[in-house]
Amino acid sequence: MEASDWVSDEVLWERSVAGDGEAFGGLFDRHRDRLFRHACHLNGTWSTAEDAVAATFLELWRRRADVRLVNSSVLPWLLVTATNLGRNAARGTRRYRDFLNRLPREQHSPDVADIAESGALGVDPRLRAALHTLRHTDLELFALVVLEDYSLTDAAQVLGLSQSAAKARLHRTRSRLREQLGDQPPSDEHLNVGGTR
Repeated sequence: MEASDWVSDEVLWERSVAGDGEAFGGLFDRHRDRLFRHACHLNGTWSTAEDAVAATFLELWRRRADVRLVNSSVLPWLLVTATNLGRNAARGTRRYRDFLNRLPREQHSPDVADIAESGALGVDPRLRAALHTLRHTDLELFALVVLEDYSLTDAAQVLGLSQSAAKARLHRTRSRLREQLGDQPPSDEHLNVGGTR
């Protein structure tokens, strides 16, 4: 067991801000796997998830003066930032693909690597597409509460919402996703939007 395993995020973060690289590395080691799983759920590819984790920790360092811990943990901030970065990356990828689709070509065929990777992750592509249609704050709230199992109270705190506003937003988001997905629930039970919290 490493020394950083029993030290709180709050202590590691204070040391990191003071310039302790090992403390920042301890935060990275502690949260990278959970952040990677979160990014995979939102983006669907390993390479994009790896990029999102790296970019999120870079953003953590770059914006260290603005970081708010929730219950002495930096993880909620990391999850929200990864959600935002993933959404921006998806938007850029969509624009790039739209541009490529406008180029003349003889025959269109899907990228076999994308199909294999998406299937290997077991993330329902319909749900992932529906998540990317949500408003910024609604996606962050949904990601924290439904995908990452944070309480509504903690998610509301990190997003700067009142509990009643967060509850109303989450209800509308779940209804919207149910409507978009129709009668067929997503294949990944963990991402089932019909559950109650």
